[in-house]
Amino acid sequence: MIINPEEHDYRNIYKLMVGLIVPRPIAFVSSISPEGIRNLAPFSFFTGISANPPVICFCPMIRLSDGSRKDTLENIEATKEFVVNVVSEEFAQKMNTCSIEFPPEVDEFEKSRLTPIPSALVKPPRLKESRINMECKLLQIIHVSSKQLGGSIVLGEVLRFHVADDLYEDYKIDPDKLKPIGRMGGSAYIRTTDRFDMARPKTGEIRD
Repeated sequence: MIINPEEHDYRNIYKLMVGLIVPRPIAFVSSISPEGIRNLAPFSFFTGISANPPVICFCPMIRLSDGSRKDTLENIEATKEFVVNVVSEEFAQKMNTCSIEFPPEVDEFEKSRLTPIPSALVKPPRLKESRINMECKLLQIIHVSSKQLGGSIVLGEVLRFHVADDLYEDYKIDPDKLKPIGRMGGSAYIRTTDRFDMARPKTGEIRD
């Protein structure tokens, strides 16, 4: 099967992309509007960019429903701050509630019954239920497309990592205690309980 995106509806290309770019971690992003309204929303186009300095990125997309921009993007452009919270199995359903396209005046913390707690350096709150939070300042936003299902790249420098003590040892995170989840295509999610180790080979170890 060879697919030329120019010959297919962009909605079907989206379905294709979320089915083949898998599994995807979830950035559960908390932000705040200039008026002080809290926002909490999940994004599965999310990854790390740099360790020196620590920089992460996520990609909010233009809404298919009405062609508008996500409240998260509007808030971050205005305030230059956000927090990325890692999603664990225990509150997956509440996270999913925050994927609803609520109007800007709605506080998703209240709708989902999740708990905001103060951040150390930024105004947006952290998520108490999340066992890892990353406080970020905005570095750059790259607007790739303003069309429906187009996207932007939000790059943020991590100013503070908050990690639950029982997860952490010598800069390593215990995945069995974190119980993170990820996205597949459509409405499918994954657990990370089926893992295997594979050491990176060294130069000279691979023979023709």
